[in-house]
Amino acid sequence: MDFCLKGQEGCARAGTLKLAHGIVQTPIFMPVGTQASVKSLDARDLQVHLKASIILGNTYHLYLRPGASVIKNLGGLHGFSGFQGNFLTDSGGFQAFSLHTHTKEHSKGIVFKSHIDGSTHLFTPQKVLDTQYALNSDICMVLDDLVGLPAPLERLKLAVQKTTEWAKESLTHHKSHAGATNYIFAIVQGGISHELRKISALDLCALDFDGYAIGGLAVGESAQEMYEMISYTTEFLPTHKPRYLMGVGTPQDLLEAIERGVDMFDCVMPTRNARNGTLFTSCGKISIKAQAHKESEEPLDKNCACYTCQHHSKAYLHHLFKARELSYFRLASLHNLHFYLELVRGARETILKQEFSTYKRAWLERLG
Repeated sequence: MDFCLKGQEGCARAGTLKLAHGIVQTPIFMPVGTQASVKSLDARDLQVHLKASIILGNTYHLYLRPGASVIKNLGGLHGFSGFQGNFLTDSGGFQAFSLHTHTKEHSKGIVFKSHIDGSTHLFTPQKVLDTQYALNSDICMVLDDLVGLPAPLERLKLAVQKTTEWAKESLTHHKSHAGATNYIFAIVQGGISHELRKISALDLCALDFDGYAIGGLAVGESAQEMYEMISYTTEFLPTHKPRYLMGVGTPQDLLEAIERGVDMFDCVMPTRNARNGTLFTSCGKISIKAQAHKESEEPLDKNCACYTCQHHSKAYLHHLFKARELSYFRLASLHNLHFYLELVRGARETILKQEFSTYKRAWLERLG
């Protein structure tokens, strides 16, 4: 994998990641496109209005519907969706955690019942990768064992052990089955145990993956515990490979994690909050459903250059939300994702100028 650091301020990093479907400048936020689609947006929205270089797809959901073979026969994720940027696909480990009532342990992987029709399936490290090869994602995540927090130490130890075993199986399979442009990331587990995080990181780094993710956070621990684990874990990750913090989080979380050496992020928060009426601005969050916006001619954010702020008022968005018009979801999602993408673009620019600490402090003051 071609990853090059262009600048660093303390632990904060600005890098360039070259993938088959374009260059990704880090730090980067990846919009979540669970079903090969970011909810309410199309490929043009992502490429033209947001200039997103990489988005996330979900292996579990795409495996069940429409099926990996369907997507493969229609040109992989890029041909199927029309999005010509890069795709990262997760492994299904998070779904095993979030849909735990439908899953059970298995010696070779994870057995789960489809939330769609109740059919039973087995995800093994090899099957998860084969599914992602069919999707032709640019970055494939290996199968991991994710545990919610708090959790007994013995359960966390088992998760680290299984994650490492599955990583070894994944790497062996990958070397003989992957396409030339399918890269593979391992996932560090260990909860909030320093000892287990170190063991997991060192064991996985010894296997020499293309990149490394920090998983098993934002699943029940406090923000400060999460930040401490990020700081601790990144100490053991190679400096010449990308680092991905999975499923995190708020704008504050992104800034704190960038300061601690993280390069890549994903989270449903900007689009989910948008659909529920919460919008991010340079002056903090606002609730578009509030009556105060009913007659406002102002844009959501005077400092925002997104499509929504350039064309529509708070009053119009308030009306759309109250009327449950479908166009609201698109306009609100465009705004919130633009906010997140501009936040990380600004982080990159200030790291290169050695001004990130000032940038972070100013943003945290605005966000409260």
